[in-house]
Amino acid sequence: MIRNILFQVAYWVTSALFAVLAVPLLLLPARRPMSAWIRLYSKLMRFWMRVIAGVRVEVKGRERAPEGPFIVAAKHQSWGDGFIMVSEFPDLAMVVGDHLEKFPIVGGILRKMGAIIVDNCGGAHARARLVDEDLKKAAADNRSILIYPEGHLSPVGERHRYRRGVFHMYEAYGRPTLPVATNLGLFWPQQSWKLTPGVATVEFLPAIEPGLGKDAFMALLEERIETASLALLGDRAPQGGYLARAPLPDPA
Repeated sequence: MIRNILFQVAYWVTSALFAVLAVPLLLLPARRPMSAWIRLYSKLMRFWMRVIAGVRVEVKGRERAPEGPFIVAAKHQSWGDGFIMVSEFPDLAMVVGDHLEKFPIVGGILRKMGAIIVDNCGGAHARARLVDEDLKKAAADNRSILIYPEGHLSPVGERHRYRRGVFHMYEAYGRPTLPVATNLGLFWPQQSWKLTPGVATVEFLPAIEPGLGKDAFMALLEERIETASLALLGDRAPQGGYLARAPLPDPA
C-alpha cells in the first residue's frame, strides 16, 4: 500500500514537472530536444517503477532490432508499456489516438515530437493521411515507429482483434516490423494503480521482413505476439488459452 501511494506521488509530480518544463521546448524549431526530454521522462518513470514500486523490467531479444528504421508492434497490457518502449529506442515516432490532443500541453508535446496522431473514428481518410503525410515524415527523418496493433489496452489473458492499420503501415513503410511480447500487466495491471513488486519481462521477437500480403502478415504478427505474451504469463496464464476475444470495430 505504501509503495503504491509513493509511486503515485512520484508519477504525478514527475509528470507535472516534466510537462511544465517541456513548454519552452515547444518554441524551439527542432524536434529532437523534445524527443530527448520525453525519453528522459520515460527513463525516470522506469526508475520509479523499479525503486519505489519494486517492478523491475527485464528486456529480452533487444539484439533482434533490425538495422535502420523499423516498426515496433507491441502488446499493450499496462500504462507502463509506453515508458518501456520509449526508454529503449531513441526518437520513436509513436502512433497515438487523437483523444490525447484534448489536453493542451500533451497535444503540443506530441505534435512537437512528431507523433503520428490518428483519428479514432476515421477510416480510409485517416489511413490515407497516415500513409501520405506522417509516414513520409518519419521516413525522411529515418525514424522507427511504435504502434499497438490492438489499438486498446487488453487485460492479462485477453486480446483484442488486431486492427488492419498496422498492415497498411508495414506495407507503406517498406521496413521490417519488430513484434513485442510482454507480461507487464501482471505487475502494473490495466488502468490500475495497484502495482505488484516483481520482475516483468518485455521480449522482442523475430522481425517480420517486408513483402507479405495482408492476411499472412496479420496472422503471423498476431501469432508471434500473442503466443509469446501468453508464454510469459507462465502458471498465471488462463486455462485453455485466452479468456476471451474482445471484439472491436476496425475503422482502418
